[in-house]
Amino acid sequence: MSAIVVTFLLAGAVKGVVGMGLPTVSLALLTALLDLPTAMALMLVPSFVTNVWQAVVGGNGLALLKRLPVFFVLAFGAVWIGGQALVTVDLALLSALLGILLVLYGASGLSNYRISIQTNHEGWAGPVIGFINGVFTGMTGSFAFPGVLYLQALGLKRDQLIQAMGILFTLSTLGVAISLQSNALLSVELGALSAAGLIPALVGMVFGQRIRQHMSEDVFRRVFLIALVILGTYIGLSALIKYAG
Repeated sequence: MSAIVVTFLLAGAVKGVVGMGLPTVSLALLTALLDLPTAMALMLVPSFVTNVWQAVVGGNGLALLKRLPVFFVLAFGAVWIGGQALVTVDLALLSALLGILLVLYGASGLSNYRISIQTNHEGWAGPVIGFINGVFTGMTGSFAFPGVLYLQALGLKRDQLIQAMGILFTLSTLGVAISLQSNALLSVELGALSAAGLIPALVGMVFGQRIRQHMSEDVFRRVFLIALVILGTYIGLSALIKYAG
């Protein structure tokens, strides 16, 4: 229980400083300590509550839903497809995939690598990336790659991007909950533990917002991404060693 509290305090603090990262950090830390399906279940309530707020605040919600309906629908719907891997594929391989996705996400942020997608290409790019993001989410619980890169590539303004990520993460969290439940991987006990993680997550967010007043957001974001690459590498290598053994 103490490990769960510390995990969500840290994850909440990251979200408080940089405005994102709670699901990613909590999933990564919990997967390093527990099995992947359990980690996915524990992050559900804190992720849903904090991202609903991010999804509805900003005044851009309807415009984003009208612009990216197929992307969001497939990012949600394909989670169930990817989630079937949780009961058919060795969890060590899925944990290794999570590690790879964390490294890719962290490395892309550190390199400031950006692609640009023109409006006339959104018709095919949105569905393809939404589907891929949903499948990866179902397999690993990671919401961000490649969906966040796609949203960044659209050239959205900062407040639009933050709200779009909130919508993506909220729908992805719901998708994970449905997938875990359909595969009998979500118990009442895990649900209660996940709900208990909400309070430290919120406390961490308040603490992180105070840190932001005294520390450069860019510096903290870089530290966060470096830590994500290190943690992703550790998870990936540990999982592969376990699978090989």
